[in-house]
Amino acid sequence: MKYACLVYIEAEKKNSLSESELAAIVAECDAAAAWAAELKAGGHHVFSAGLQSVRTAVTVRKRNGQLAVSDGPFAETKEFLGGFTIIEARDMNEAIQLVSKFQTRMITVEVRPLQGPDAELTDPIDRKIAEAVKKSHT
Repeated sequence: MKYACLVYIEAEKKNSLSESELAAIVAECDAAAAWAAELKAGGHHVFSAGLQSVRTAVTVRKRNGQLAVSDGPFAETKEFLGGFTIIEARDMNEAIQLVSKFQTRMITVEVRPLQGPDAELTDPIDRKIAEAVKKSHT
């Protein structure tokens, strides 16, 4: 099963870092390369990428039949999505164990199962969506 590991960073903390604090965070994040190599060696790594600044983000919504495009991330929050990794794991427990090997003081990682043909859907709404998608393709 594939899992998205979404990396969130607190904008206020990031913006107030000194050069030495930023250098320490970058050094911690360099560990991500070793973590990705370990995931790859174990057959768990699918894909990783950092994201550009939230200032480059655009959110697209459809409201009342009209397309609305706005600058910035989709949610009002003190954290923003800074990057992601897609991993392969037996189940959520293994995904959490794999993610726990890469943690720094500046990030929060959300682990979320991906929908797909091999996905085990435990949420009733996800099951309804998957069923509707199946019906639309038949």
